[in-house]
Amino acid sequence: MDHYFSRVAKLTPTTFWVNNVTRKQAALGLEYGALGCTQNPSYVWKMLSDAEEGPYAVSVLRECLSYSDDDNQVACELQRRLIKTVSDVFMPLWESSHGKYGYVSIQGDPIHEEDWEVVLEEGRKNRELNPNIMIKIPATEAGLKATEVLLAEGTPINATEVMGVDQVTALGKLYKKACAAMDKPPVMYFSLITGIYNEWLKKDVAEKGIDINPDVLHQAGIAIAKKVYELNQSRDYGMGYISGGSRTLDDFYELVGGKISVTMNWKGSCDELLKADKPVIARLFNPIQAEVLNELNAKLPQFRAAFWEGGLKTEEFGDFGPVMYFRNSFISSWKKELDMIAAERKK
Repeated sequence: MDHYFSRVAKLTPTTFWVNNVTRKQAALGLEYGALGCTQNPSYVWKMLSDAEEGPYAVSVLRECLSYSDDDNQVACELQRRLIKTVSDVFMPLWESSHGKYGYVSIQGDPIHEEDWEVVLEEGRKNRELNPNIMIKIPATEAGLKATEVLLAEGTPINATEVMGVDQVTALGKLYKKACAAMDKPPVMYFSLITGIYNEWLKKDVAEKGIDINPDVLHQAGIAIAKKVYELNQSRDYGMGYISGGSRTLDDFYELVGGKISVTMNWKGSCDELLKADKPVIARLFNPIQAEVLNELNAKLPQFRAAFWEGGLKTEEFGDFGPVMYFRNSFISSWKKELDMIAAERKK
């Protein structure tokens, strides 16, 4: 079957994953060549409110009510059961590739993600779902601590909420240290959330009334993505690179050519790329023009913090504007889920 993603695979090392998918979308992703799947804390609410999956998700919610008297624990269990069905879809790929492909990552409770012990406990429990489950952990100070322990236990990791260069270098150093003491280290990816970073930056610039060329502003996230790619390769960190948070088709097009897995929602991204069916052009290694970088650096301290090494301290990772913006979207969805659980319990 010839289509856009099959041609990308033939001509470049760029691959795609699917994000927050229904069971049907997971199967479609595999059909068109997806090599993995990412899920985040907004996944459950997306399923509960989905026209097709909603009735099924609600039925699973009702089954979970007896799991605990704590609604938050019910929410965690509901997420596990829903994601287990998606990981089952990807298990044949994981098995046939001998664990190289077919991972499904799970990121749990966003409300307590700055408590590393909660993150660690959730990670261990979530890992029991299936052999192809990858634990998704925010690249914050607390997340790094939990990641170090889980790597030592042989757990595959997807470090997420990455918005800047310093987060990548911290993760790379941590992973190299872990690998040095292991014969067969677990797979580790980091997810640079390019699209969300750009979305937040545009809102932040508008709120602060900063006068900047829109064409220049549009390239901020891609500039960081290209720099991160070069760093990960040149320093031989050994981590896989996932680009997430896609908001425009450019979030895929501009990264074609590199050894990157771009994770996207099926509806609105994957399906639109297939429909557009554009020629495959490797763009990742096209340099960002000096004029663009000069204006971004001159006008946006929030860009400098993400782009330059030393822009963020480890203890600042969790409080960085785009990280908080991303996490707040998860918390909002998680709270809606908790409200529904409480309502079902009353029934």
